[in-house]
Amino acid sequence: MRRGETLPIHNRIGVLRAERGMTRAQLAELINVNPQTVGALERGDHYPSLDLAFRICDVFGLPVEAVFSRKPFAPLSTELYARNDRAQGGAHVRHEQ
Repeated sequence: MRRGETLPIHNRIGVLRAERGMTRAQLAELINVNPQTVGALERGDHYPSLDLAFRICDVFGLPVEAVFSRKPFAPLSTELYARNDRAQGGAHVRHEQ
């Protein structure tokens, strides 16, 4: 059985890295691991130690729960639009043509 198959750890490392225009090698250097480790983390083939998780979060300037989760992350665009809908009281703007 794969490690974490019953309680997987999902992450947004690849998305966060891409948003910042950062290569795997650049992130690897900042967190003191090799680029292959970054790839394994992004694929979910490897789970970080608590220390490594904190180092990753420090690079992105985000709390652990914004980068790692036991449940799959919804796309960031879905979360953003859901937040905007809630802020507007759930009202949708309707455009007439």
